[in-house]
Amino acid sequence: MTEVSLNSARIAPRDFKRLSGFIENELGIKMPDSKKTMLESRLRKRMKQLNIESFKQYCNFIFSPEGQRNELVNMIDVVTTNKTDFFREPAHFEYLSKTALPELKQFSEAGTRKRLLVWSAGCSYGDEPYTLAMVLGEFAEITPGFKFTILATDISSRALDAAERGIYKREKVEPVPFGLKKKYLLKSKNPGNEIVKIVPRLRDTIKFHRLNLMKSSFGIKEKFHIIFCRNVIIYFNKEKTEILLNKFYKHLQNGGYLFFGHSESITNLNVRFIPVAPTVYRKLEK
Repeated sequence: MTEVSLNSARIAPRDFKRLSGFIENELGIKMPDSKKTMLESRLRKRMKQLNIESFKQYCNFIFSPEGQRNELVNMIDVVTTNKTDFFREPAHFEYLSKTALPELKQFSEAGTRKRLLVWSAGCSYGDEPYTLAMVLGEFAEITPGFKFTILATDISSRALDAAERGIYKREKVEPVPFGLKKKYLLKSKNPGNEIVKIVPRLRDTIKFHRLNLMKSSFGIKEKFHIIFCRNVIIYFNKEKTEILLNKFYKHLQNGGYLFFGHSESITNLNVRFIPVAPTVYRKLEK
């Protein structure tokens, strides 16, 4: 099939149903008929790379044993949305530094008696966990003995690879306050190079790991003091959202905090979190 005919090809209803059902069941991402055009557009690029001539052929490949082994990760990268920014929704980081961290330190000596554990779930290209590391690093400077570790997970291998490198264009780090840029970002020695890199000591506080939040078990033994899962559940239906949030609840220390995106809510969901600020919730068991 030529490039022109592939660009004009449409996915058959049967194949869309197979793919959309798989994406929703395995990844939790809602894929209604209204997203059919978006799915076609994203898959065409991948099909050209594989020299696959039709959506039917690609569909048969992805559900074959070879496709499940070798192509599934690539398809996940294609269909997932990775939109993030440094210091996105800055009110969360202000609440973290001025309220949550002091409360946790007083409540359970988190960060001093035992290392503070933070999870950035759906970390995308690393903007959020590196922002968290900066905020926690600043808190550590005024809190003797304060230590922390950040787990950053995402389902996209492509996004995780970029996050681990910690290299960004200067325009990408514009939201970072000037003082933090000087402290935590390395400029290129070449004045014409518009690339910056996260300093090693900040990268060392973060562990990156690929994780599908829809799996029955996360394979994580630790309980966290703070979980950031922002702008992720907007893609899930109510049932899968409740399941995920109840798993988060089990993985939080008592007194721990859960941060959502500004457009997300637990209203009408069967969960036990207590709201403490806009899109900020806490686990408080008596």
